[in-house]
Amino acid sequence: MSTVLLLKRAQLGVGDVGLGQKVLGTFLRKAIAIESLSSVAFFNEGVQLVAADSPVLAELTMLEERGIEILPCGTCLDHYEIEPAVGTVSDMDTILRELDQAGKVLDL
Repeated sequence: MSTVLLLKRAQLGVGDVGLGQKVLGTFLRKAIAIESLSSVAFFNEGVQLVAADSPVLAELTMLEERGIEILPCGTCLDHYEIEPAVGTVSDMDTILRELDQAGKVLDL
């Protein structure tokens, strides 16, 4: 059973952006402990996290190096004019396939 993580925002939670980014960094560093984690999909402003200036670029790179797919939405990247520094530009068909095959989806 695989687990897919959905990130739709550039921080974890609502409120102070700096705190939200710090908490997200901690979450992603520890997410490697989720043995079934197979991919992280990014939508809307969440795609900002795969940019070269992302506050969690090191954490996402670490996850990718451990075999976890980093899947930013191509339409969202185009909208925000972001060239990803990590991951593979994805499309809705690929992301839907990941969600369909997942035993668990963590929607943050």
